[in-house]
Amino acid sequence: MLTVEQRIERAHVRIMKHDATLGYASLIMIGDTTVDDVTPTAYTNGRDKVYGRAFVEGLNEQELVGLILHEAGHVMYQHGYLWKHLWAQDAQRANQAADHVINIEIAELADKYPDFVALPAGGLLDMQYRGMDTQEIFNRLPAGSGGGFDEHKFDELSEAEAEALTKEVETAVREGMYRIGKSGGTASRAFTELTAPKVNWREELIMFATEATKGSEDASWRKLNRRWLSAGVLMPASEGVTVARLSVVLDVSGSVDALLVSTFMSEVVGICHMVRPLLVDVICCDHEVRSHDVYDASSYADLEKKRNLGGGGGTNMPTALDYIDKQGLNPNVVLVLTDGYTPYPTELNRPTLWGITTKGITAPVGVTIHVR
Repeated sequence: MLTVEQRIERAHVRIMKHDATLGYASLIMIGDTTVDDVTPTAYTNGRDKVYGRAFVEGLNEQELVGLILHEAGHVMYQHGYLWKHLWAQDAQRANQAADHVINIEIAELADKYPDFVALPAGGLLDMQYRGMDTQEIFNRLPAGSGGGFDEHKFDELSEAEAEALTKEVETAVREGMYRIGKSGGTASRAFTELTAPKVNWREELIMFATEATKGSEDASWRKLNRRWLSAGVLMPASEGVTVARLSVVLDVSGSVDALLVSTFMSEVVGICHMVRPLLVDVICCDHEVRSHDVYDASSYADLEKKRNLGGGGGTNMPTALDYIDKQGLNPNVVLVLTDGYTPYPTELNRPTLWGITTKGITAPVGVTIHVR
């Protein structure tokens, strides 16, 4: 009779050899894999995996493969690092959202290969969330949601360890796609999405801001910019008039990661040094405007200061756009950073770019880039 450790090793080999999962070969080798007598089910800190002996003994071979793929999924999606802002808001709901993402993929594999993999009993599964990422599911789950068969101890890793893990995971995913391609296997939806070419949102942001802030509104919109027209976006052609004002709106409802806000604002500082606006507004808003700071050329560096992002209620970005009009700010361009779960205006009074952090959401007006 095989020990639990031997069964896990054998399951690893099965995963590495199966056409549907051979891409996981490098992923399941990341970190340490151990078995103990105190863990009730299983857990990962985002790198290392720990399996409870009694729990694994109660699983058949297909369920054990499902359990290992589940823990590897947390590593692959870097739930403990890239999505840590969700755990800070509501750890139980974040756990549940992350589990849904992974278990949907395991269930799809189980439908195709029932003799190879199964989802262990107690695994959260709701197919209405198919195709959504962790943030999208989190936003749809009620507060305090819990459940699932494993634990997550993502706070065990230091910031430096998490950053090193990110590079290791990216390498493992690329190696996985190479194995799939070389063997003629089938790439899962997860691997396809993780290795799809990513649009450089920073370049899009800079291009939009520099093009939209060249020329006066009257002159610029009489002539459309061909670079953006080819992409189906109406943008003004350059007329070379000095920029007067740039307004930045930040969603501070708590749904946008502070690190992402910092990165976004760093790009805004770079834009300011290129287009030299006379004034820059930074407006923080959740369901209402919380703060409004104004900067000039002498204080661009202060745009990157830390801000309170723990806003209070829902999200309503049009409130900030209305505020801009009511205050008579009259900016040449508006840049909005939000998770996208907000009402939208039906029309805009000036060029507006929406930097949306949630995949699959596009603003019905203005220009959308997806910031990740």
